[in-house]
Amino acid sequence: MSNTELITPVAGEPGDYNIPVVQEFRTNGGKVGGMFEGAPLVLLTHTGAKSGRRRVCPVMYVEEDGRTLIFATNAGGPQNPSWYHNVLVNSEVTVETGTEVYRATAVVVEGAERDRLYAESAEKVPALADYQSKTERRIPVVAVRRLAD
Repeated sequence: MSNTELITPVAGEPGDYNIPVVQEFRTNGGKVGGMFEGAPLVLLTHTGAKSGRRRVCPVMYVEEDGRTLIFATNAGGPQNPSWYHNVLVNSEVTVETGTEVYRATAVVVEGAERDRLYAESAEKVPALADYQSKTERRIPVVAVRRLAD
């Protein structure tokens, strides 16, 4: 299986609630309505840490200095989303922007740089500040860098 092969969530499996968002994203060149309307989204395909299965999910992003920053918000829930745990184990991911698909590597941003990037990103995307206010955990920032083809 190519790492740029498009994966679709399967009904009855983890992440199946994302099926309509993924379909709408792909149909409309990266644009979606509903709760994500107007939010900057990419589709992140990652490999399950335990299962080894490839899964796809929508995530908010901000472009910064040639890299794509994604945020493990889980909508402000008390735990990090499963994709975050998966990229800690398997850092090679696929990113869909609506107009292109590319392989990338995901690296967690730590410390003062994480704090600066989250604060700057929350100014651009207010939902990020809202999600952080809903949880006691520190929402991780992950830098996604394109791999050479």
